[in-house]
Amino acid sequence: MKTNFPVKAFAKLETPFYYYDVELLKKTLDTVRNEAAKHTGFHVHYAVKANFNPRLLDIIAATGLGADCVSGGEVAAALKAGVPASKIVFAGVGKTDKEIASSLDAGIFCFNVESVPEIEAINSLAAERGVVAQVAIRVNPNIGAHTHANITTGLAENKFGINYEQLDDVIDTIESKSNVKLTGLHFHIGSQILVMDDFIALCGRVNELQTMLNEKRGIVLPHINVGGGLGIRYDAPDKFNIPDFELYFATYAKHLKLYPGQQVHFELGRSIVAQCGSLITRATYIKKGTCKQFIIVDAGMNDLVRPALYSAYHRIENLSSCRADEVYDVVGPVCESSDVFCKDRKIPATLRGDIMAIRSAGAYGEAMAFGYNCRPIPQSILSSDIE
Repeated sequence: MKTNFPVKAFAKLETPFYYYDVELLKKTLDTVRNEAAKHTGFHVHYAVKANFNPRLLDIIAATGLGADCVSGGEVAAALKAGVPASKIVFAGVGKTDKEIASSLDAGIFCFNVESVPEIEAINSLAAERGVVAQVAIRVNPNIGAHTHANITTGLAENKFGINYEQLDDVIDTIESKSNVKLTGLHFHIGSQILVMDDFIALCGRVNELQTMLNEKRGIVLPHINVGGGLGIRYDAPDKFNIPDFELYFATYAKHLKLYPGQQVHFELGRSIVAQCGSLITRATYIKKGTCKQFIIVDAGMNDLVRPALYSAYHRIENLSSCRADEVYDVVGPVCESSDVFCKDRKIPATLRGDIMAIRSAGAYGEAMAFGYNCRPIPQSILSSDIE
């Protein structure tokens, strides 16, 4: 399914803005739900951090997915969108007392805990309310995923999770408390992973850990949360507009050794929303230097920070031009040398005022936008607003 941009409608709108293809989002959600349903006990939670646009959250919540949250604000956004508290998990290394308290009051499903002090804080706040909080230990599997260093989360050197050597002491701490109950294990090895071998390696580590806990302590927990991390094809957003969820879930079904009745939880974000979103911008100037020529657009790194932060690739299309290709750097107006979307890219010959689409921007685009240089956060437009 190819995204058909309403270019004539775009011409009347102020740029930059985020444009979301609602039909593609719904087809992606249907695929996720149908593929997960092929396997008994598989549950999907949408990773709210990828994109918390309220209108998109409403669509996602309506499909019945749960929510994976990493802040109290995300918990509140998920609840407002209609995600049942019983389907919300709250992860993150730095949950504040206020965030924990509001989540306890809401009655969320589980806290993914990452340190002993956090466990003690949850226990204390739960005791004040006369409730027992369900917790899952986020275990650091010390697995390096094939992805950018800044989005690898499963190594011993990362700030996330509890290392293997600490696990016994952490379980002892939980068992000594009256207002927390250990119900699961949580893992996450990184983001934008396209190699299934990384997920197979994670399954192997989970299997080892489960065997160890069962044989050493007689523990079999009801829930295993394997995180998310499934990547997308940034280079071919139309050809690969829906990731291979069939292979992703089948990989876990084949390689994860579960005990009877165990439930598996997934936290998918980028793979659900990335391809449905594009940052729409205009060419402000075409600047020719001695060695290069630049398309200066009205979107900047404050609108889409991934290229500046990760050297991330996004396909860039000139929606106004069918002219022969020329080679450009596409740059923004922000007063930083890192405000560059691409270098030495072949793009149809571009004129001032041409409308351009920076593709695959539905995840970590709008969500990470900021107001540097007093620039406003881009508005968002859904395809249903235009058609």
